[in-house]
Amino acid sequence: MTSIDRELLANTPIRFVGSATIGTDHVDLDYLASNNIHFAHAPGCNASAVVQYVIAALCATVRGWRDKSVSVVGCGQVGGRLLASLKALGLDCRVYDPFLTVEQVPELVSFNEALSADIICLHTPLTLQGAFPTFHMIGERELSEIKTGAILINAGRGAVIDSQALERKLSEGACPQLILDVWEHEPAIGRELLDKVLLGTPHIAGHSVDGKLRGTRMVLDAFEQWLGVRSPRVNGNVPDTLEKTPITVSDRSSLETVVLSAYDPRRDFADLRSAFSDRDMPAGKAFDAVRTAYQLRQEFNHFRIQGELEQGLGEELVTLGFSVDR
Repeated sequence: MTSIDRELLANTPIRFVGSATIGTDHVDLDYLASNNIHFAHAPGCNASAVVQYVIAALCATVRGWRDKSVSVVGCGQVGGRLLASLKALGLDCRVYDPFLTVEQVPELVSFNEALSADIICLHTPLTLQGAFPTFHMIGERELSEIKTGAILINAGRGAVIDSQALERKLSEGACPQLILDVWEHEPAIGRELLDKVLLGTPHIAGHSVDGKLRGTRMVLDAFEQWLGVRSPRVNGNVPDTLEKTPITVSDRSSLETVVLSAYDPRRDFADLRSAFSDRDMPAGKAFDAVRTAYQLRQEFNHFRIQGELEQGLGEELVTLGFSVDR
């Protein structure tokens, strides 16, 4: 991702910078502020897509995941929506977020308690300063405290996990199973690490058509507000009037089979491993090639479920955003 900083902007007439992204760790906010350059981004634009990625990854890789305890580390735009979805599906949930209270989130626990769950999902921003910096918040000590057989999912920011500590623990055979969409030092990720993850994808968890359109709309709105003008309204979402893609089910279908019919992240994993199999191609180039060629996916609300469903499954699918024929 392009760094937006002094090197890029010095001696230019630029007065407004927009980034249709959730994170801002690629932006030197202090430089922009000190040079009177207005900044806008799009927090939450692809939160639904990331939540669906996590649920699809669990459906694809973890047998009996709905009977396991889950910790959500960072309960903001993405983490909050993930928590709501997991609770609606009946999972045993806990939350670590030092900026929230038990009154706001009853599932709030300490960091150590969060690390004791069967599945740990990281959804924090990347911060270097303050009382609770997230840079390398998962290091050697934390990896050692996660129990054997647990699943660690990072679809937030790569440098939240200390990659050197991760590689050491992997070499010792004492590391949780890993589902990684983001990686420290990406795009130049380690081939050895990719070989050892349960599921790995090239930073595409939020890459849905809806997320891209929402992000564009949010930045455009901010730009117009800054200019003090208003353009003809542009729909910021994929219209619900579009014909939905049907998924035909039977009374033997499960939540997992339906979710994976809409989106199966194992295909993205296969594409990434295929690109990395060319040892003559630098890792960074292989990673970027897969990410650049990624075909944006539709979110669950663009799928219509038709057929006979097991009792209760229809309600669960509606909770995840699917349309279900009654």
